[in-house]
This record gives sequence, C-alpha cells and structure tokens, in this order.
Amino acid sequence: MNEATDLYPAELQENYRMGFTVGEHSAGHMRRILRMFLVRWGLDRLTDPAQLALTELVANVVRHVPERRCTVLILREPYGLRVEVADGVPGTVVAKAGGPLEEGGRGLVLVEAVTDRWGVTEAAGGKTVWFECDA
Repeated sequence: MNEATDLYPAELQENYRMGFTVGEHSAGHMRRILRMFLVRWGLDRLTDPAQLALTELVANVVRHVPERRCTVLILREPYGLRVEVADGVPGTVVAKAGGPLEEGGRGLVLVEAVTDRWGVTEAAGGKTVWFECDA
C-alpha cells in the first residue's frame, strides 16, 4: 500500500525569501514555489494573477539586470499576498504599453492589470518591484 506524506513542514512560515541568479527557465521554478505557498495558505484563487505577475518581474531581471541576481520575497499578509523582487540595479521602472511592433514594454502593464497594487521602492543599492493581490 502506498502512503502519501506531507511534503510541507508542519508550520509553514508566513513568508519565503530566497536569492537567485535567474535565467530563461527560472520563472517556472518560482511559479511552482509561489503556487505551493498559495495553496498551503488557502489563497489558491490568487495563483493565476500572482504567477503571471511574478513571471513578468523575473523576466525583467533576466532582461535588464546584468548579473541576473535578485531576491524574491513572498509574504502572506492579512489582506492577501505581497511579492517583492529586488535587484541591485538602481533606476526607475515604468509601465508603458508598447506599440504593436515593439517586442517589449508590456510586462508591467500586465502586472498592473492582474494585481490590486504594484510599485517600486528605490534604495541606494538597487530597487524592489512589488505587487499585492487581495484575497
């Protein structure tokens, strides 16, 4: 007889933080980690928008951060979910709808469309792009 075991620790924390060097396939791994936490926290209805937003933020790191290093923070908040992606490159982040022939520029427009709030916190050593989804 096969027995299923619980793959989660008995007390899953209310947050997850990990530093990554990201590549072309990293977003898929991060989506699985995010989904695991959302299901465990009973927020699985936020999976689709949160995974899409996280994918866009990771894609921006791959495209715009030379060393491709970032820190991802997933937080369970009283109102729902907050995800932060921090990198070591200072600068302004702008959401703009690209023209029909432009290859990029739509990622943060998608983040804005599928989340309840998003923004950028700039610091001396870089920036943090974050989004929030209400439960």
